[in-house]
Amino acid sequence: MANREHLALLKAGAVTWIEWRKKNPQIEPDLSAANLQGYNLRGANLQGVNLSRVDLSNALLVRANLSGANLSSANLYKANLSEANLSEANFSVANLSGATLTQADLSYANLIGANLSEANLKDAAIAYANLIGTDLSKANLKGADLACAKLCRANLCFANLMEANLSEADLSQANLYEAEVIGAYLYKTDLYKANLSYAHLGGAYLSKANLSEADLSKANLRWTNLNGANLAGANLKGANFTGAKIRGANFTGANLQETIMPD
Repeated sequence: MANREHLALLKAGAVTWIEWRKKNPQIEPDLSAANLQGYNLRGANLQGVNLSRVDLSNALLVRANLSGANLSSANLYKANLSEANLSEANFSVANLSGATLTQADLSYANLIGANLSEANLKDAAIAYANLIGTDLSKANLKGADLACAKLCRANLCFANLMEANLSEADLSQANLYEAEVIGAYLYKTDLYKANLSYAHLGGAYLSKANLSEADLSKANLRWTNLNGANLAGANLKGANFTGAKIRGANFTGANLQETIMPD
């Protein structure tokens, strides 16, 4: 449970909280399981604070510093975290559905099993973050930097990944059913056994990507760059490769039934 003194200081206002933290840098504030629903914490310094199981639903956390904070199992439903510093924070099994995280820094954050469905992560920095098993269905990740992120078994169905950077990210066994991946950068991305059926990948850069045993049935791959990509054993039934670059790509054992290949 939250330390009553720490909670009282936070609720006393930003000035009181900042002054207390400056005078007591050795104290690690404990706000665990506190009810801060709808609370205004814009620009607050919550670096390294224990916020596990806290209720921050609909809270205002614009430009707040939550780097290294523990938000495991926290409720951040529809919270506004735009431009917040969330680097290395722990969001494991947290509820961030419908949250606003535009231009937020989530680099190296732990988001294992978190719910980010319908969250807005446009232009967010998520490089090297751990999103194994995370629910990102219908999330907006347009222009987000997910380089080297761990997205194994993540749910990205209907997600917007247009122009996102997924270079060398691990998307093995991820669900990208009907996702918008137009113009995304997926150099050396691991998509082993990923579900990309009906996905829109027009103009995406997939050079040297691993798509072995992936499901790309009915996917739109028009004008994609697949030079050196591994598509061995992939299901390409009904996929459209019009204008795609496939020099050096491996199609061994792939299902090419009804596939539209480049001229």
